[in-house]
Amino acid sequence: MGNTSIINGCRIASDRIATLGANEIFVFGSNIQGAHGGGAARYAHQQFGAEWGVGEGLTGRTYALPTMEGEASMKKAVEHFISCAKAHSELTFLVTAVGCGIAGYTPDEVAPFFREATALANVYLPGVFWKVLKK
Repeated sequence: MGNTSIINGCRIASDRIATLGANEIFVFGSNIQGAHGGGAARYAHQQFGAEWGVGEGLTGRTYALPTMEGEASMKKAVEHFISCAKAHSELTFLVTAVGCGIAGYTPDEVAPFFREATALANVYLPGVFWKVLKK
């Protein structure tokens, strides 16, 4: 399977992204300091060029989305991400289950922040987010 699939109108990002295709961007949960020491952040740094010290935005072949600073801050960061995705329709954003690892949130808490992204053809969300959003 590739990095994406479309099932019942849901654009789903793979749970296992080992390589990126042309114009694909790996969207991962970070901290605002950009200390990419664990989880998907570490993987983004090691595999896809996420820059140490960049905690939000496009960096390398990635998009850092801070998730460690609280729900209100994360919601604002997702709004910034959605604006970026709208401005860069030439890129395909593969969103991991941001906030649901080291940050400790559940898909039920995080997925609603991405509701507006469901209308963007260039954003693929994890299946666990779609399950929440389709309820």
